[in-house]
Amino acid sequence: MRALGRFLSGWLPRTLLWQTFLLVALLFTLVLAVWSQIFRYFEEGPRAKDVAQMVVSVVNLTRTALINADAGRRSELLIELAALEGIRIYPAEVSDEVQPLQDTRPMRLLIAEVRRNLGEHTRFASRWKTLDGFWISFRLDADDADEYWAMLPPERIAKPHALEWLAWGGAALILALLGAFLIVSRIGTPLRLVARAARMVGSGQTPPPLPESGPQEISVVARAINQMAGDLARTDADRTLILAGVSHDLRTPLARLRLGIEMSGAPEDEITAMVADIEEMDRIIGQFLDFGRGVPQEPLEQVDIRRMVLDLIEPYRLRGTLVTLSLPENMAELLVQARSLPLRRALANLIDNALRYAGTALPLDVSVEVDAEQLSIEVADRGPGIPPDQVDRMRHPFTRLEQARSNTKGAGLGLAIVERIMQSHHGRLDLLPREGGGLRAILRIPITASSSSRARMAASSGGVQGA
Repeated sequence: MRALGRFLSGWLPRTLLWQTFLLVALLFTLVLAVWSQIFRYFEEGPRAKDVAQMVVSVVNLTRTALINADAGRRSELLIELAALEGIRIYPAEVSDEVQPLQDTRPMRLLIAEVRRNLGEHTRFASRWKTLDGFWISFRLDADDADEYWAMLPPERIAKPHALEWLAWGGAALILALLGAFLIVSRIGTPLRLVARAARMVGSGQTPPPLPESGPQEISVVARAINQMAGDLARTDADRTLILAGVSHDLRTPLARLRLGIEMSGAPEDEITAMVADIEEMDRIIGQFLDFGRGVPQEPLEQVDIRRMVLDLIEPYRLRGTLVTLSLPENMAELLVQARSLPLRRALANLIDNALRYAGTALPLDVSVEVDAEQLSIEVADRGPGIPPDQVDRMRHPFTRLEQARSNTKGAGLGLAIVERIMQSHHGRLDLLPREGGGLRAILRIPITASSSSRARMAASSGGVQGA
């Protein structure tokens, strides 16, 4: 059964619509084929009797005409039979070369019926010498030893309207398949809408309400999806409100605590350490708030990536951080359709992570590249990096490397936030090892000619390279 399942999954289409339609079409075809065989089986007997009666009548009439005709006019009678009726009469000889009829059930029924009327001595052939047709032997008298061959045109024996029956059967099959497709599509279309709504819910979006009409099973599923989407939307709104309140309620006493520490008169090194802890707590609260907001809902707008990167790294440089920036040359501006604040947040998270794990002793390399397909913003550090087998795990929230478990700084939300922001831009976050040690974190945003996201470059006197 498993082998059969693998075989069916290999050649069946992947969609429910086409799988069901293909199976229904196969069923209709098999039913039509079986019906045709049943009809043919039960139709062969009556038709064999009708054709045999016609053949016997032709032979009897021909025999009677030859017996009653004058001997001098028999030749004219034979010529008229050939010209008017297509019936040819030839004397039979022992040395005649004949070809038997096809051994099929209709022919066997026909031969048996004719012999029952004309006698068991009756012979049949599909070719006499070089002439093709339906050949049957007869005698002028039952006691006469001389035999004659009578040839009937093949079209009198062949089944009439065979092509017409085939055409009508094909037309009926096509109509049945069309009806089956319409019936199956009534199931496939609502399921596609349900699948789209489920994907939107999974990505944090609120799908449009699904129509709750149609069959009871489909309407029940659509009603459940609508109720789930509404409940999740209310839960998300409540979560955002709660996180915003918690952030406000926590940051206010943190600000008072920092002010009190700075004015306490304690030794400078102790004040610096405590202020650093307070700043780390404030940053963690900010990360929780960012993650709690879900998928960014800001509208797309024209963002100058060049100016955004310059503005973002300037505060780090003012604090003494060594940052090396590489931008495309001959470019005054680089405009891309993006969400400005979430994209700035993603790049800032990558820089903060790099500084946290790589330190400030070595410079941090930030570069921007653009081609016809995508925009890439890379942050490269000389820290411990991420093992390749841990890359996928690090994209999940509240996840840190094993060697960082003892480090209480950070909640493990930075890369998860960046991953979510990249998904909202239909891009991706690549975490790659750096040659010589370190990590390359790359934000990739697709640029396609068919979408509104595109890069616009204007020539200038030169690029920007700085440290």
